[in-house]
Amino acid sequence: MRKAILIPFIVFCVALNAQDLEGSWKLIEENGREITDKEVVRIYQDGYYAEGAKDAGTNEFLWALGGEYAEGDYQEMPDFNTKNPKVVGNTFDPKLSFMEGNSKIKINNVTQVQVWKRISENQNDLSGNWVITGRKRDGEISRRTPGERRTIKILGGDRFQWVAFNSATREFFGSGGGTYSAEDGKYVEDIDFFSKDNSRVGAKLDFHYDVQEGEWHHQGKSSKGDPIYEVWSPYAEAYTE
Repeated sequence: MRKAILIPFIVFCVALNAQDLEGSWKLIEENGREITDKEVVRIYQDGYYAEGAKDAGTNEFLWALGGEYAEGDYQEMPDFNTKNPKVVGNTFDPKLSFMEGNSKIKINNVTQVQVWKRISENQNDLSGNWVITGRKRDGEISRRTPGERRTIKILGGDRFQWVAFNSATREFFGSGGGTYSAEDGKYVEDIDFFSKDNSRVGAKLDFHYDVQEGEWHHQGKSSKGDPIYEVWSPYAEAYTE
């Protein structure tokens, strides 16, 4: 896995920036134009970011992109990008600056200037970036080690996004996201976008969750109504390139 190497004397500043940036953000302006025709949400959590977009009127899925990011001298290292798959595997260093305290950020990547508004910085038991490492079938949990093809789920603020992709081939298999809550073992998703079937937008899914030895055990029924039992592990610990 790519790791950003940071000089020791800036660690304290980096920690402060990480605390400020983590959570969920909504795109409100691009190149001086207010964004009203689409809804674009980005999540930053645990050194990873994910972005999902849909048409505001039709709920049609527009794009998903994301990957690792580095603090301090801000950098992005895409793992998936449906808008431009060719950028996967590269490193970019757009200029990121905070505005109005910590309530907005501006990202300038030369070709476009975006303004994002913070929509949530809530933290709970499941805040983090996760990768699926197990499923239960017939009472037995089968394990797998995430490789180039993997499924992640990132939760930051009150937003979630899952993405299935292959970073080596730059293939994208699907994504969905929305708002969620996690409290007292009950995990609830409200779907805002879904790449494979936008008719599922607006659906509410209820699950039971339990954190066991640092892993997220997730059980309930899928959006198709099928019973599921999944094990999700912290991405930074489970994934090896």
